[in-house]
Amino acid sequence: MGGQRPLPFFVLLTLSLKASGLNALKSLVLLAFAGAAATAMAQSAVLAPPQNVLQLSASGTVEVQQDLLNMTLVATREGPDAAGVQSELKAALDKALAEARKAAQPGKLDVRTGNFNLSPRYTREGKISTWQGHAELVLEGSDFALVAATAGHISTLNVGSIGFGLSRPQREKAEAEAQKLAIDAFGQKAGELAKGFGFSGYTLREVSVNASQGGPIQPRMMAMAKSASVSDAPVPVEAGKANVVVNISGSVQLK
Repeated sequence: MGGQRPLPFFVLLTLSLKASGLNALKSLVLLAFAGAAATAMAQSAVLAPPQNVLQLSASGTVEVQQDLLNMTLVATREGPDAAGVQSELKAALDKALAEARKAAQPGKLDVRTGNFNLSPRYTREGKISTWQGHAELVLEGSDFALVAATAGHISTLNVGSIGFGLSRPQREKAEAEAQKLAIDAFGQKAGELAKGFGFSGYTLREVSVNASQGGPIQPRMMAMAKSASVSDAPVPVEAGKANVVVNISGSVQLK
């Protein structure tokens, strides 16, 4: 018989599958390109720098009276034997602690020990010649008269340093006032700059607030050895003022 013979069924099925596979492949390629384009657009949007953003800072300062007194009493001893020097320092510190604890009142007068150390002193030949020791007792509180009088009653230690600072309630109150001043200054500055650049206003983007105390306890070194005749005399003290500062920095979106 002449003419073309019909293709077998399995050949037709194979050709059909190849055609459908090609279409599916085309669809997958199109989807891949679309996904890549969308990703590129999204990345471009993320990487694009923000427009009309203003960086600025402001601060608020409140001057406040220092209401915390810190007095460090010290004892020094020196001798050829480390154990002997340590024993002398311990006896002096124990006696001072006993005296200070009689007057201690939470907040008004708090008592704690400070540094206690021993160190050798050497000859030119590198041998230990003597031992030197140092002990501290710290008196701190808001009742200046009580702290000073207690220091005057302690005869086994001498005043090593005096410092002033702010109690926690005083500091927190001052920080709240300074923070309000800083916020007002930040908002006023942002509004003025927005108008200066031709915008009607602004919205906050991000902001950080930091507080600092200018004039914390700064010990002043003293050299006040006591004699028996004046051992009960209160140590003269006078506090000054400290600046509590709150700084605000951040960025705003001009609109």
